[in-house]
Amino acid sequence: MSKPVTDHAAAGGPEHSGPLVLTGDEGLAEHLLRICAAAGTEPRLVRGTPPRELWEGAPLVLVGDDRSAQFAGLPRRPGVLLLGLDLDDAGIWVRAVQLGAEHVLFLPEAETWLLDRVADAVEGVGAPARTVAVLGGRGGAGASTLACALAVTAARRGLRTALVDGDPLGGGLDILLGGETAAGLRWPDLAGSRGRVSGTELARALPALKRLGTLSCLSWDRGDTLAVPPEAMRSVLAAARRRGGLVVVDVPRRLDPAAGQALEQADTALLVVPAELRAVAAADRVAAAVRMRLDDVRAVVRPPGPLGLPAHRIARGLRMQLAGVLEPEPGLAADLERGVPPGIREDGPLARFCGAFLDEVLPQVPAVEGGVY
Repeated sequence: MSKPVTDHAAAGGPEHSGPLVLTGDEGLAEHLLRICAAAGTEPRLVRGTPPRELWEGAPLVLVGDDRSAQFAGLPRRPGVLLLGLDLDDAGIWVRAVQLGAEHVLFLPEAETWLLDRVADAVEGVGAPARTVAVLGGRGGAGASTLACALAVTAARRGLRTALVDGDPLGGGLDILLGGETAAGLRWPDLAGSRGRVSGTELARALPALKRLGTLSCLSWDRGDTLAVPPEAMRSVLAAARRRGGLVVVDVPRRLDPAAGQALEQADTALLVVPAELRAVAAADRVAAAVRMRLDDVRAVVRPPGPLGLPAHRIARGLRMQLAGVLEPEPGLAADLERGVPPGIREDGPLARFCGAFLDEVLPQVPAVEGGVY
């Protein structure tokens, strides 16, 4: 366990970004220090009154009830949690109001919740990422290409972007992005993930893709792993979502448990449907399965079809909103063979469609440093 910074250095020293722990109860202090260590952070333990800059600057303040009266006069601030020592003490709720605490917690019952809260505070969690699942209405519809193009377009705008390959039989999104040989973790390395995964550490561990500065991609290796447990998908997607920005998941048409978990975490699904009668019939079956897990399912129509079915009629027949029409892109097949990421051509139909869609679903998300180089 990491050694905590104690009150001997509380008045000065280097800037510290861990939670502030205020208690004189040795048992409670030890428990809180273990929780902080599990969240990957080093807390500052202060047994006396903390300097004002520590009280105001800590990302989270954990106050033992043995010190609650002592700190009731400190300035009010968000992120103060009061740790109770006696479940039968009704007066703790009065002391929580006097302290300005957001929550009253009792350990060990609230340990899992507190671990998540500490990790969130350390990671600087804000609004969760907009999460978009992309599926094909039939095989070869172009869902993987669209998923990559969405991620590339978001990264070009400087948005923090994660692209997750949920289709073990799709050949690997890293190949579409020209990053097959890039070093980093793939799904088989993360198949055993359970519980909380650090979003920051996950992004650092994934392959760094040339020219795609704010884009991290989790794909498959060339081994024989054909599935990941739904718990791993849940943990990895939750970590990616906590970083904010955009998460794009390429989901297979045949929904395995991991794909179902991905849909349950998604905000919107895009169903790519070629304007062909058989493709529409197949897409209707896929849409029915998706709607069992997600309400917002939109059609992306790829013309032209042999019968010239209008896009709005296809969307209406599938009982879903039309996200748009995705026109053919000249030279796309040759680009993909050369490892040129789809959507990299700013004036192409893919990039235009993705830009319009992102303007609709992410109109006010701030950019981060980086982008497409």
